[in-house]
Amino acid sequence: MSESVSVWTFEVGAERVGTRLDVFVNECAQLSRSQCKRLCELSMITVNGETKKAGYSLKSGDCVSVTCPPDRELDLQGQDIPISIVYEDDDLAIVDKPQGMVVHPAPGAYEGTLVHALLYRLQSLSSINGVIRPGIVHRLDKDTSGLLAIAKNDAAHVDLQRQIAEKTACRVYIALCDGQFAHAQGVIDTYLDRSAKDRKKMAVMREARGRRAVTHYRVLKSYRNYTLVQFVLETGRTHQIRVHAKHIGHPVVGDATYGGSNAFDLAGQLLHATQLELTHPTVGRRMRFSTPIPEYFAQVLRRIASQSADDVEVRDVLVAQRGIEILDDLSK
Repeated sequence: MSESVSVWTFEVGAERVGTRLDVFVNECAQLSRSQCKRLCELSMITVNGETKKAGYSLKSGDCVSVTCPPDRELDLQGQDIPISIVYEDDDLAIVDKPQGMVVHPAPGAYEGTLVHALLYRLQSLSSINGVIRPGIVHRLDKDTSGLLAIAKNDAAHVDLQRQIAEKTACRVYIALCDGQFAHAQGVIDTYLDRSAKDRKKMAVMREARGRRAVTHYRVLKSYRNYTLVQFVLETGRTHQIRVHAKHIGHPVVGDATYGGSNAFDLAGQLLHATQLELTHPTVGRRMRFSTPIPEYFAQVLRRIASQSADDVEVRDVLVAQRGIEILDDLSK
């Protein structure tokens, strides 16, 4: 791991005016709120060159500078856990995370995480997110499967996080939702924050509280009781797609936390990060990675197809989803 100090900067756009400094750094630099507070106290987070408190309200055009001290040696031990690495070079890796795997160590999950598997299989990981989350640029919920970008060095990490913050990285999901959608496509634009009733859950705020969350959706196939939907993230809030799906009355099938049905004895929600598009942090080449839906997801669709009057069309949808290949050499 790198022993050098990491420094990176972010400019505050008009859409982030009024955001707390620690919330902004949490999103852009993927540091926890407690880490942000500590760095503010150490004058290692500044706004326009001046030290500010974690609760400082940002203004348009503010330049936020974040300085992270070098990490101590990683004390986590790699574990020989099978994972699917669909692409890897000197700067990044693209991993297809399975359902049921926690991304990084946290209370209740100190072993068997994706980070443990990465430490075992990759020669290097970025140090920006500290000893608990090395290489982790963005996350997926435990029971959401699909593609994650992993940074193998600090420079790549900063660039990939910038792309996510500036919305130039594209993340596409496929989900099976309850009920039939009234519109073939649309945009869900709300504010999300922790639920006052259950701090482990997120909730839509009726006023401009919390953080803005924007999700685009397009119906892929409507069934009698379900809808296969493509979701595209414009922002990346905790549980965003799951909360937005519930908000519009169509929770993700298998999502017990947010009211999804479970007639198929599922271990978790039918939500899969099927496509990830980004610009390579070193060579500048635009790259698109895709992965088919997992087999358990496909089995559910087959069961629905077997009961459908338009069985041929449903099978065509299945073939199309499962026929996507990795596009690891897609130039601009």
